[in-house]
Amino acid sequence: MGIGGISEVVLKKIILSYTYVSIWIFLSFTVIVYNKYILDRKMYNWPYPISLTMIHMGFCSSLAYLLVRVFKLVEPVSMSWDLYFKSVVPIGLLYAVSLWLSNSAYIYLSVSFIQMLKALMPVAVYSIGILFKKEQFKTNVMANMLSISVGVAIAAYGEAKFDPWGVILQLGAVAFEATRLVMIQILLNSKGITLNPITSLYYVAPCCLVFLTVPWMVVEYPLLMETSSFRLDFFIFGTNSFCAFALNLAVFLLVGKTSALTMNVAGVVKDWLLIAFSWSVIKDAITSMNLFGYAVAFLGVCFYNHAKFVAMKAKEDEEAQRKAAQVDEEAGRLLEEKEGSDNFAAKKPESQD
Repeated sequence: MGIGGISEVVLKKIILSYTYVSIWIFLSFTVIVYNKYILDRKMYNWPYPISLTMIHMGFCSSLAYLLVRVFKLVEPVSMSWDLYFKSVVPIGLLYAVSLWLSNSAYIYLSVSFIQMLKALMPVAVYSIGILFKKEQFKTNVMANMLSISVGVAIAAYGEAKFDPWGVILQLGAVAFEATRLVMIQILLNSKGITLNPITSLYYVAPCCLVFLTVPWMVVEYPLLMETSSFRLDFFIFGTNSFCAFALNLAVFLLVGKTSALTMNVAGVVKDWLLIAFSWSVIKDAITSMNLFGYAVAFLGVCFYNHAKFVAMKAKEDEEAQRKAAQVDEEAGRLLEEKEGSDNFAAKKPESQD
């Protein structure tokens, strides 16, 4: 027996789905606020975004290696060295720059304003997709993208602590991340290779670590030596890195047990929670124009997600109909063959007479 006519199996699935969503929102929320706490000069005051990203990548690489190679909890992807260097390494470079720029933005911008700027991600992905011929230009979709851009522009105009350099860093992070997502389609998915968050860390995180070493030696290493900031608080950085890795595990569970669309919807909820937290706890100034602009962008993002869902559903229905037609055609062919053999068997005794 279930509750309100809902079977126990369905009820269990609903509870599990909400549990996965809650865990993902909590961890995503925690990582963003934790990174802000570490990097902000008015809080923990350790403004070294490249170093923090390298700590994350080193920690995640190690744990991913243990899960894939030692404990064998996740199957590795069959991949040649040639494919690795031509496909994974470029994605690793884009990911490294995206993380570097996004973490750098926390030094200059509020958590709430960063979330508002991140609403431009669908715009960037669609635009770059058109550039690389992975998306088709459609007037209605571009109008939707324009509404998101206008909303973010209004939010930026109303920002109380607008920092041009911080905005450039965050927009750069969005551009590199969007390019990475499109390149995954071109360099990996088109070749039949799909990486989940764990195998993605296993293959990509070491690349990020190597690529970040170069700017780290030039930009942050001299400053760390000068300020003696090499002495790390292992509790702070250990728990921060663990949360970053746990977030990838949560993505693995959320997408695997629900869908990517569920994660997009959960991401919208998380953004509003972060804005509320930024205003109420961190005491970031949020203006009415901020909220109005983000509300416009938010509606645009919701419409975009809805349109993607409808398109995906239509594609699934079309695929199901095509398979059903193939089954009917095959059944008809077998029936014709059977009737033909029956007729042949019936005629054979007559010829013998």
